[in-house]
Amino acid sequence: MSVDVGTEQVDEPGWEVDPDDDWALAVIATVGRQLRLRREAAGMRAPDFAVAIGYGEDLVYKIESGKRIPRPEYLDRADAVLDAGGLVSAMKEDVRKVRYPKKVRDLAQMEARAVEMQLYDPVNIHGLLQTPEHTQALFRMRRPGYSEEEIERGVAARMARKAVFERDIAPELSFVQDEWTLRRRLGGVAVVRRQLEHLLEVAQLRHVEIQVMPLDREEHAGVDGGIEVLKFGDGSAVGRSPGVASGRPVTEARCLRILELRYGIIRAQALTPRESTAFIEQLLGET
Repeated sequence: MSVDVGTEQVDEPGWEVDPDDDWALAVIATVGRQLRLRREAAGMRAPDFAVAIGYGEDLVYKIESGKRIPRPEYLDRADAVLDAGGLVSAMKEDVRKVRYPKKVRDLAQMEARAVEMQLYDPVNIHGLLQTPEHTQALFRMRRPGYSEEEIERGVAARMARKAVFERDIAPELSFVQDEWTLRRRLGGVAVVRRQLEHLLEVAQLRHVEIQVMPLDREEHAGVDGGIEVLKFGDGSAVGRSPGVASGRPVTEARCLRILELRYGIIRAQALTPRESTAFIEQLLGET
């Protein structure tokens, strides 16, 4: 069986595997081995299989040897060509779990367990609040520049974390954003307008509070950098800030008290959630 994908082949439509990510290496090695065994059982040589699914032969070898993470569409085409009845396509769920960098997966796992989050980002709009277009604009401005693959993977990973908003029992989310992060024209007017509109949409959720720290404040408890405090159902918590333990995650009660104290003062110094919504609406009208 062949799949009509046009005459143009895509040579490198997968993602590199992090050599330090043991779990990802094991998963992708298993997926690659299963693909090779099914191809061989179907009596297809790698070059013929590559032509049938519309991808480069080199990519087929890389995926089957566990050196590349296959995209979902690769697995779907392979399933059709190998007449696997959905068994190859089903591996998309395993691949989905490891397609993002380990540090992003670890963060997403913590966010998935949290019952409360206190988040202050003085540099950018917080990742959980970003639109895909805004995130893409941020990645495109990194220097040295990222490849298109790295940008795509980074955007997808950040957007996957937004599943926290869709949990059955959603966590209480508190965000504080410095005014200047909302005023920057990153990505152009259309991207900025959509980002501001998205902030207004998220602010309407019952479990979310967004506050803005105005530029004209003469006192600001966030001068030591961003703050993240995640609290869990068992009473434990983890926090992080450049101004505490050199930015390393901390669980000690003393460090957590410092972070919560600073965050509480920042919230008190910022506009209220209602005032912040009105402020964002004003910015949107000026954009």
